[in-house]
Amino acid sequence: MEDCSAYLSSLIRLNKLISNAGLCARREADQLIESGCIAVNGVVVQRVGTKIPIDAVVTYKGVVLHLEKRRYILLNKPRGYVTTMQDPEGRKTVLDLIGKQHCAERVYPVGRLDYDTTGLLLLTNDGELARKLSHPANKVQKLYHAVLDRAIQMKHLDAIRQGLILEDGLAKVDQVAIVAGDPTQIGLAIHMGKNRIIRRIFSHLGYLVHTLDRVGYAHLTKQHIPRGKWIFLKDQEVRKLKSLV
Repeated sequence: MEDCSAYLSSLIRLNKLISNAGLCARREADQLIESGCIAVNGVVVQRVGTKIPIDAVVTYKGVVLHLEKRRYILLNKPRGYVTTMQDPEGRKTVLDLIGKQHCAERVYPVGRLDYDTTGLLLLTNDGELARKLSHPANKVQKLYHAVLDRAIQMKHLDAIRQGLILEDGLAKVDQVAIVAGDPTQIGLAIHMGKNRIIRRIFSHLGYLVHTLDRVGYAHLTKQHIPRGKWIFLKDQEVRKLKSLV
């Protein structure tokens, strides 16, 4: 029985190993498995949920996958960068700010910031954590600072607090308030992950967002990260992130 338990503890789900190798997140890994792109010890495996020995040789289209060191990067994104791995229009991506000479592992943005939106962006090759942080059920809060084209009316501030019905359903923030007594500057805390949600909330009420800056992500801030710069998260910061989900 002890030998059996030891053997089972040495197994790992194939999609988790693929994710841990930095190739993609687990959901995409399942798709790769089903498509026949993954082989284990030379044999193609197409059954989702397969468990394999941790020391098995796994290949993707003939290329051996190696477990990567986990990387967790916090970036203060400037305007004019897209949060994708590559851009068909040839625009600069957030990965250009990091450079392979500083991080050889292939990291991915957790969620997105618009081209003109600035502020905190987390990048990692930990696919499981990225998935959990992005899931709205886990209510990981983001804090934004918006500057509007004109002073907000109190009735509109109340409407945002109550929640608005947009074209794709209810848009509700966790908190909203005027910043520093200036009604053109609004602070918002939100955990929803809908596309361009804050800009669409203000647009729905007739306001133009001049600047939008993400100033907080969970417990993390950009206090000591200049615009366009980044840091590796410390172990205790990563542990706290994982404790949230």
